[in-house]
Amino acid sequence: MLRSMVLALLTIGLPTALRADAADRPNVLLICVDDLRPELSCFGRSYIESPNIDALATAGRAFHRHYVQAPTCGASRYTLLTGQYGPPDNGALFARAKRMKQGDVGASLPEWFRKHGYTTVSVGKVSHHPGGRGGPDWDDPGEIEMPGAWDRHLHPSGPWQHPRGAMHGLAHGEIRVKASEMDVFQSVRGDDSIYPDGLTIDESLHQLQVLASDERPFFLAIGIIRPHLPFGAPARYMKPYRGIELPAIEHPDKPLGKTTWHGSGEFMKYNRWGKDPNKDPKFADEVRRHYAACVTYADAQVGRVMQSLQAMEIADDTIVVLWGDHGWHLGEHAIWGKHALFEESLRSPLIIRYEGLPRPGEASESIVETLDLYPTLCDLAGLPVPSFVAGTTLRPILENPRAAGHSAISYTRRAQSIRTDRYRLIVHGDGHAELYDHQSDQGETVNLANDRTDVVERLRGQLNTRL
Repeated sequence: MLRSMVLALLTIGLPTALRADAADRPNVLLICVDDLRPELSCFGRSYIESPNIDALATAGRAFHRHYVQAPTCGASRYTLLTGQYGPPDNGALFARAKRMKQGDVGASLPEWFRKHGYTTVSVGKVSHHPGGRGGPDWDDPGEIEMPGAWDRHLHPSGPWQHPRGAMHGLAHGEIRVKASEMDVFQSVRGDDSIYPDGLTIDESLHQLQVLASDERPFFLAIGIIRPHLPFGAPARYMKPYRGIELPAIEHPDKPLGKTTWHGSGEFMKYNRWGKDPNKDPKFADEVRRHYAACVTYADAQVGRVMQSLQAMEIADDTIVVLWGDHGWHLGEHAIWGKHALFEESLRSPLIIRYEGLPRPGEASESIVETLDLYPTLCDLAGLPVPSFVAGTTLRPILENPRAAGHSAISYTRRAQSIRTDRYRLIVHGDGHAELYDHQSDQGETVNLANDRTDVVERLRGQLNTRL
């Protein structure tokens, strides 16, 4: 394609081995979507309008049972970007940055590609803080979340003033000061730029043009905030969902006994007009519709990127990964949010597409985890895999969607979990166990730990070995 021709022209005069190495190395486009559960048509939610992500799944491999390491943004992204298990909190990458001053902690994923000749750029929320900086407004150039990772780490804030303002921004520059004074959802007329993700994609498309003209391969990571709270999207993305009948919420009751259930504090602190979705079915459906609108808005941003990739004729030279940083409960187990170790918090979309993928469009039901992305991208790009990386390449499943996966590990501060093909085991800090059988219609509602102690002990052993 065009990029290969440009590379051939620009590398005349270099040693043959270097020319071949540069020309054969694929680009990487990583699209991170915040709080995106598998609420997509290509993942079985037929009422959702997600044509652009669906098209990506048709051209690539959708992993229908992908699980994250932690049901919170920072800790999940820590694993994505380091290839390691990490602290279960949102400050994990900043803590790693401090450890880097004391010694080698292993190269991050973008840093590893950078060391092997890639230009690395992030736009938006890729690490925990959009733009990858700390400080009161997340824009302090002296406080870097991932030192050495990016040639450029960018976040256009526009009327939201700074990355912190954009992170929870509503239309036309509205910034969260007190969550109780900010509506939990809204839908306002206007184009994509009236919400922060529109500006992120504008900058991403500019960066894509710059990178495509460079002789070096690129690693471009784009972070889309929606459907993160508060649920705000331009009105045209809400239009398909107004008045539609939604499927029933599965297992909507608060679980009995000791679990990782919580009171949905992140959601409940916003202005809800005195309504509780666990007690008001009509309000619950309105929340779900606005979440769906945010998904469709995020899908449109993905479409803008993919259309630009095609227009510049570099799609065939680029590995594309779409990754959701964790799931999100929409009323299941009476939770509205993440932060639990149930299926809804831990399962998220993963799609990988590249030129020459065998059997494109055929989804995989094999269990995989975020930990696997670092070695997979190294494998696909022809780079060595660092010894400290804990995951397993997904190339066998990419080549054969029915190839076996492996169990998935997840954790919070309070408990740890292992998900196998049939079971989920959750072990709390005090040793209390929850065991759920996914071959049962009851799913993760009936704790079988006391009845199947042999399964508990076997999976507990596997969990301890992995961690």
